[in-house]
Amino acid sequence: MPQAIISAQKVTQNIQINQQNLTILKEIDLEIYAGEQIAITGRSGSGKSTLLGILATLDRPSDGELWVCGKAVHSLTEEQRAQVRLENIGFVFQSFQLLPQLSALENVMLPLRLQPNFHFKQAEQKALAWLERVGLSRQAQQTPKVLSGGEQQRVAIARALIAEPKIIFADEPTGNLDGQTAEEIEQLLFDLNRELGTTLVLVTHDQNLAALCQRHVKLVDGQIQEIVKAEERI
Repeated sequence: MPQAIISAQKVTQNIQINQQNLTILKEIDLEIYAGEQIAITGRSGSGKSTLLGILATLDRPSDGELWVCGKAVHSLTEEQRAQVRLENIGFVFQSFQLLPQLSALENVMLPLRLQPNFHFKQAEQKALAWLERVGLSRQAQQTPKVLSGGEQQRVAIARALIAEPKIIFADEPTGNLDGQTAEEIEQLLFDLNRELGTTLVLVTHDQNLAALCQRHVKLVDGQIQEIVKAEERI
């Protein structure tokens, strides 16, 4: 049997708005397996971004249990959850989230700076290798403002993967890109997923992108309505 790297059990999320209780997620049961590609889709307000935040340990559910990489995340403190993220998780965002004052090289190095055994020269060499891997070795010293959207997303992917995380969460990773650039970024994400064996969890409105994943989870009104299995990407 495949090993579940993420396991959500009866995960519920409630929020208070104008003294009224609003349920965003309703008893979500979901297992995500090591090395797989899974897409989470749904209309705006369906709860997919909330689910991503919980699965990625950024937010704590109101109720239910969440296990990530063998850790009972629901019972951890914020500091302990941050450690789980540092050791196991990388992020790719729609808006890139690069620090504008830093070069591409410095942005890619950031996750390594948070590690206790940080060594500048080793980190720099590793970041340069990753920039070359995503086709940006010549742009290493450029800041985000002079990079195209596709180049910025490649920097973000290199940053997400430099610390060798077990899981990559990608929130609308091609949402701000033109069609051709989006296809190039999709290809890069899936190529690196296969090469590294990293688990890839995508939140997307793009049905074509979702269809490329091995599994497709659809959220409707805070509940998993269906899990559509797709053909494994060739």
